[in-house]
Amino acid sequence: MTLLTGLFDDMLFATVPALGFALLFNVPPKALKYCALGGALGHGSRYLLLTTGMPMEWATFAAATLVGMLGAYWARRFLAHPKVFTVAAVIPMIPGVYAYKAMIALVEISQQGYTPELWGSLLANFIKAMFIVAGLAIGLAMPGLLFYRRRPLV
Repeated sequence: MTLLTGLFDDMLFATVPALGFALLFNVPPKALKYCALGGALGHGSRYLLLTTGMPMEWATFAAATLVGMLGAYWARRFLAHPKVFTVAAVIPMIPGVYAYKAMIALVEISQQGYTPELWGSLLANFIKAMFIVAGLAIGLAMPGLLFYRRRPLV
């Protein structure tokens, strides 16, 4: 039962920033519910993959691919650009904590001087944040790479 409540909480709280950024980006009112649904499904799928033991980077990539596929489907269905549905939906998966920890380590290095522990914290958090952002970007690009090609893959 803990998995279901955790999943419900994760999906519920992911809809808030997805909907907020959709409003910020002036998404048409008819598309707002799809942005919220995409954010909830993306973050929820990442939560499920993380509970199975998948690394954060790969789980984020898979969740962003799911959001990208949903966005491509909704774009064809409602005759809109896929970015209308996908950009706001992936905002909840931005790695803010890792970027924040990397910046704190960088500021501490600047103020206190170099220590191996601070440098290790800076590099570990920065690299993790960058791989998560890369997973988001590549995952969102997957429908375009797979479906909107003019040449066959092979």
